[in-house]
Amino acid sequence: MLVNIDGRNLRYDILGDEAGPVVCMAHCLSFDSGVWAEQVPPLLAAGWRVLRLDMRGHGGSDAGPEDCTMSMLAQDAASILDALDISKVHFVGVSIGGMIGQVFGIEHSERVLSLMLCGTAPKALDGGMEQLWTPRFEAIAQAGSLEPLADATMERWVTDAFRERRPERWLQVHRTVCNTSPSGYRGGALAIDTFDVLDRLPAITAPTLVLCGDGDTGTPPAGNRQIAEAIPRARYVELPNARHTPMVEYPELFNGILLDWLEANR
Repeated sequence: MLVNIDGRNLRYDILGDEAGPVVCMAHCLSFDSGVWAEQVPPLLAAGWRVLRLDMRGHGGSDAGPEDCTMSMLAQDAASILDALDISKVHFVGVSIGGMIGQVFGIEHSERVLSLMLCGTAPKALDGGMEQLWTPRFEAIAQAGSLEPLADATMERWVTDAFRERRPERWLQVHRTVCNTSPSGYRGGALAIDTFDVLDRLPAITAPTLVLCGDGDTGTPPAGNRQIAEAIPRARYVELPNARHTPMVEYPELFNGILLDWLEANR
């Protein structure tokens, strides 16, 4: 489904009983709402209404201008909630989706019942534009797609054992990375490169759980622990032998944590 905001179409899907509490889910850079495919069935079975968003330039959403900020991406989420007449949500985000969740918890606090922030960071990633993003931008500009980044992305996201265990899902995720629009990737990367809410995190009042894989090199555990330490009464969980997307690689373990967390704040 699409909603038009400021002349741009943003895609979302929403499933479940209209009377159920809403879980709003935001994905990582160069993926789409499909990162949550393994979470949807158990959430629906437990009576939750599931709202999954495609960020600008990802999945079925238009890219729009590349000079967006994390506040603008959080406002996109709020605008979709407005269009659906949803006042409050439990927000779950991974990577840039977790950064959006932090801003949402700060700037739209009245709409947040709980936050679950997965594999994310409280500020711009180490390396910055020169070391991290410029080489990637050059590679995708030359290829006209994200294909040159896909193999390294998968290395950061899942272990080699996952590829052997679930080759079809691995290939599906890899293909999604390749098919992400270069302009959407650049826009999200630029939002990350200017991101810093570390000093603002104590303003978050919603119950918060921060979760990270112990082998996450993209958004390492240290940054995730900083978030949990800065947000009052936040909890931190670290998963062993996991990288950036444990919701894909270890869905049973992740789903148990997710459902327990949501039920505790229902």
